[in-house]
Amino acid sequence: MWEIVNEKFKKYPARIRVAEKMIELGLSINDDGKIYCGNLKISDKALATASNVDRRAIKSTIEVIISDEELYNLFKNIVPAGTLLKNIAKNLKLGVVEIEAGPNSEGILANTTKLITKKGIGIRQAYAEDTELQQSPLLTIITDEPVSGDLINEFLKIEGITRVSIY
Repeated sequence: MWEIVNEKFKKYPARIRVAEKMIELGLSINDDGKIYCGNLKISDKALATASNVDRRAIKSTIEVIISDEELYNLFKNIVPAGTLLKNIAKNLKLGVVEIEAGPNSEGILANTTKLITKKGIGIRQAYAEDTELQQSPLLTIITDEPVSGDLINEFLKIEGITRVSIY
């Protein structure tokens, strides 16, 4: 996906930032040529501010996406993923495990969830940052209850994990 976006917008860094922000936030382009988060219309000004670009970059990005069948098929089918529980986990008496991965991050999700479930703790949510967008992507796992700190050393034994935070 990133190769497609980068190739289509390679001469226009502002447009790349807009497209990346749309993907990051789960924003799609509807048949009316407007940008939406689910069924909520997003103003050009709001997206421009979030992308740190001029409003004209939003208009030109939309025009390119609509005129390119491959891009349009991609951007019209984006769906927002929903609420990440990380920042409200404490209020809900849930646990949070944040794992920073290095370049070799294959199998980290499977191996970490295996360690957590071996302790009899349920997993409510898992969110992994895109390895192509982030230099040190984070895997955030929300658990039904806080995870004990003794698992930190076990997590660090998994190849590719560079840092672990439990809270």
